[in-house]
Amino acid sequence: MAVPRDRFSIKPYEPDDAQATIDIFLRAIREIASRDYNPEQIAAWAKVEDAEVWARYRANRPTWLAMDGSQPIGFADLKSDGCLDMMFVSPDYQGKGVASLLLATVEKAAREQGLQRIFTEASLTARPFFERKGFVVLAAQQVQKRGQTLANFLMEKRLA
Repeated sequence: MAVPRDRFSIKPYEPDDAQATIDIFLRAIREIASRDYNPEQIAAWAKVEDAEVWARYRANRPTWLAMDGSQPIGFADLKSDGCLDMMFVSPDYQGKGVASLLLATVEKAAREQGLQRIFTEASLTARPFFERKGFVVLAAQQVQKRGQTLANFLMEKRLA
């Protein structure tokens, strides 16, 4: 049964949300991206070495949390240059419209800032979602994370 989209809400990131975003990030990589990357790549990617640095990073740019009631279920951010740096959804909420809601929030904020485009470095896992949402691949990339090489895609979407 489909979950009604209006069940979910968006709220701005607050400092107390740091651990929830870390948990969502780690679970999404370990449980979802692990379909497209090998165990060594997942181990290199799914690390948060310093929760305080993470919290400062989240607080230094607009970041939004998708909520199911009082439960954080996803998050996304937007850098001032139009980079959607992070967007992760809890494995329990995959395919329920949460990423679409987060992306709509990011796009609205980008338009309000007068940005002409948003761009991201999408994982193998995320690429199909972004393509469905109007992003185009600018380049296939190989990125290094803690001694592992991971494939991803530089993608952008022009904003009307």
